[in-house]
Amino acid sequence: MRSGSKSSAATKPAAGADAAQETAPPVLRRGSEGPEVVELELRLTQVGLYGRKPSGHYNEGVEDAVATYQWQRGLQGSERGVYDLPTRERLESETSEP
Repeated sequence: MRSGSKSSAATKPAAGADAAQETAPPVLRRGSEGPEVVELELRLTQVGLYGRKPSGHYNEGVEDAVATYQWQRGLQGSERGVYDLPTRERLESETSEP
């Protein structure tokens, strides 16, 4: 019976690792839509880079604001205008959750 318990325990970390990967925040780019984009727009507003009403559509205006943010913060490893993990982590550290 114990060996069965050990086997179950051995598989739990793998399942936990899969769950962590599934909950990783999405990379957003032009064409993305939804509540994650609204949150991004609101955070960009907090740092003074976006002045439009949030639409939930990652359009040219959002892309330009993200690119400006990346340039101002020296995030050169990031693809221009793409809200990737390093950009997200930096912006979230400077803003409050909308």
